Amino acid sequence: MSKSKKIAVLGTGANGSCIAADLTRNGHDVTLIDQWPAHVETMRAEGLRVALPDEELHVKVRAHHLCDLCAINETFDIVFLVVKAYDTRWMCELIKPYLAPDGLLIGVQNGMTADDIAAIVGPSRTIGCVVELSSEIFTPGLVQRNTPPAGTWFGLGSLDPSMDGRVPEVEAILRDVGKVSITQNIRAAKWMKLVVNTMSLGPFAMLGMRISEAAELPGMRDLALKIGAEALEVGQRLGYPIEPIFGLSPEDVRGSNQLLEKLLDKLCRDVGPRARDCVLQDHLKGRYSEVDLINGLVVEESARLGKSAPANAAIVEITRRIRAGTLKPDVSNLELARQLIAQ
Repeated sequence: MSKSKKIAVLGTGANGSCIAADLTRNGHDVTLIDQWPAHVETMRAEGLRVALPDEELHVKVRAHHLCDLCAINETFDIVFLVVKAYDTRWMCELIKPYLAPDGLLIGVQNGMTADDIAAIVGPSRTIGCVVELSSEIFTPGLVQRNTPPAGTWFGLGSLDPSMDGRVPEVEAILRDVGKVSITQNIRAAKWMKLVVNTMSLGPFAMLGMRISEAAELPGMRDLALKIGAEALEVGQRLGYPIEPIFGLSPEDVRGSNQLLEKLLDKLCRDVGPRARDCVLQDHLKGRYSEVDLINGLVVEESARLGKSAPANAAIVEITRRIRAGTLKPDVSNLELARQLIAQ
């Protein structure tokens, strides 16, 4: 395909940096825009380093501070939005004047953000995306990528059938970063990813453990499956069918009586033994996490449907206490979760 499209990666934290590095080294015209000044300055001076399990990339990139956007006198054909779910709406408003009239904005994010994006830039400029990419960043200019391209997966889909013909444009670009599938129901696929995130991000992070270690902690799997079952039930009540993600086939997921176990096991295999999830990274950095928009969304939708989701509510409460400083990530939080669920 032609690589003449102007691409912006808006939000070059861990995942955004991985995407931008792969696209840049594969010859795409990529502009990186980020709000962490030290990270931008390091990338400008030294390039971007991405440490993978078997190699390290060192890529010269074109990086800009977020405040520089007003001085960028161009529009972008493709914008990959790779920010926390809670930053979606203001970031979309910020980039909207710089998105070409026929450009596309793709939210490479956790949570149910696709319709928020469409409400701001328009459904004719929005493609939905689900992502499986594990990475972390603590040092400016240096990213640890746990899932190499062979273990990275994107699911793409239009929010409206009128946009089906634009999806292959994005698919061709993201194939330089990982595997890509096209789904006919992107909202359902995003909810399935949210189900996996409810089971893994907040619950594993509250223990202060790497993903592989947390998954093997006695009693943790039972809690994770309880959380996932609540999220799955809410999704079905909202009308989301079971949709394959992570590159699984329809036969892998539909009709399976071990769907949640299969998804959780695949996640743990794909990210490998050294991965720390994004919520644990937020705890370590003293930052607000996405748990309110993941487990919290399940709680809110359950209440709206006249139901409760006590396991997800327990994760929301423990995460709130960690952020407030009254708790620390620790294995003892597993017992606290059990106590909160029983109340």
